[in-house]
Amino acid sequence: MSLTKEKVLQALERVIHPGSRKSIVELNMIKNLVIEGNEVRFALEFDRPNDPFIQSMKKACVSAIESQLGEDVKIRGNIGTHVPERKQETATLPGVKNIIAVASGKGGVGKSTVAVNLAVGLKNLGYTVGLLDADVYGPSVPKMFGLEGAKPSGKTEDGTEWIVPLEKYGIKLLSVGFFVKPEDAMVWRGPMATGALKQLIGQGDWGELDYLVLDLPPGTGDVHLTIVQEMAVTGAVIVSTPQEVALADVVKGISMFTGDKINVPVLGLVENMAWFTPEELPDNKYYIFGKEGCRNLAEELGIELIGQIPIVQGICTSGDEGVPVALDTESVMGKAFNELASRLVNATEKRNVDMAPTQQVRITTR
Repeated sequence: MSLTKEKVLQALERVIHPGSRKSIVELNMIKNLVIEGNEVRFALEFDRPNDPFIQSMKKACVSAIESQLGEDVKIRGNIGTHVPERKQETATLPGVKNIIAVASGKGGVGKSTVAVNLAVGLKNLGYTVGLLDADVYGPSVPKMFGLEGAKPSGKTEDGTEWIVPLEKYGIKLLSVGFFVKPEDAMVWRGPMATGALKQLIGQGDWGELDYLVLDLPPGTGDVHLTIVQEMAVTGAVIVSTPQEVALADVVKGISMFTGDKINVPVLGLVENMAWFTPEELPDNKYYIFGKEGCRNLAEELGIELIGQIPIVQGICTSGDEGVPVALDTESVMGKAFNELASRLVNATEKRNVDMAPTQQVRITTR
C-alpha cells in the first residue's frame, strides 16, 4: 500500500486531544508532514513546551498509524514537537512583572484586608510591590495605611502628566480615595468610575515593580472589565469566607476570570475568617463561619487553596489604625499573611512557566 498524506491524516483523525476533545487534525496540530517511501515524519504543535499531553499524544499517533496503515510504516521516533513563538503585545505597565487581581464574589469577606496584607507580605519577602485600590465605590486603602487626607503628587515628563503614587511601608499606593473626601459618598455612574480607574492605571508612575496588587470591587461588573482591558493581569486570587452563601458567589467570580473572553488564570482561593483564634490562646480554633468550606470548593474546582486566614481581635484594630498586621511577622495573623504571600509567589512562578502571558482583552464592535 502506497502512503499518502491523505491516508496518514485519515488515520490521525482518530487521535483526540484530551484537553479539547477534538481530533488533532481538526485542531491543525500536525505540522511539516513528510512521507518518503514507508517512512512518515511530522511535528505536533503545542501551545507550550511542557504540555502534559505531549508524550501521550505521540504514543497515540504511533498507535493510530500502525493500526490503520500497518506496522511496517516507520513512524516510531519520527514525531517531533513544535511550539510557535509568541508575539508579546506592548504592555500598559512595561515595568511591572506580575499583576495580581484580588477579588471576591460578594462584599464583606475581607477582600481589602487580604489585598493590603498580601502586598505587605510580598514586600516582607523582598519584592518591590505596588497596590492599586481599584474598589472605586468603597476605597479602603487610605484608611488601612493611615493615609486618609493624603494626596499624591504629580509630575510632567516629555509633555506627559504622571501621578506619583504615595509610598508607605515600602509599598507604592494609589487609590481613588486619595482624591475625594473620606466622608463623601462615591455616587458615580459606570463611565465615571471606570474613567477614574483608567487614569490611575495609565497615568500612574509605578516604575519597576515585581508585583502590582489590585484590590477589586466585590462581584463582577464594569470595573473588572476595565481592568482586563487596560492591563494584562497575570492571575487572580479569589477571597471568600467558609460560609456557603459566600462560596456560591465564588464560582461566579472564577467563571468571570476564566471565561473565553477574559481568560485570566485563577492562582488560588483564600479562605478568610477561616476560624477564630483568641490572641491569648493562639492554639485554639473556633469555626464560627463553618469549617473547610473553601478547601472543599477548591478541591471540587481543581483550584489551589493558597491561604487560610484566621480572625483575631487585632485584625480590626490594625486596619483602623493604619498598621497592617502582616508587618508583625511573629504574630498569628502576620505568619498567616506572610505564608499566603509565599504561596502566591510559588503559584505565580508556576503559572509563568506553564502558561503563556495573559493578553489584554480587546472589545470589538461591528
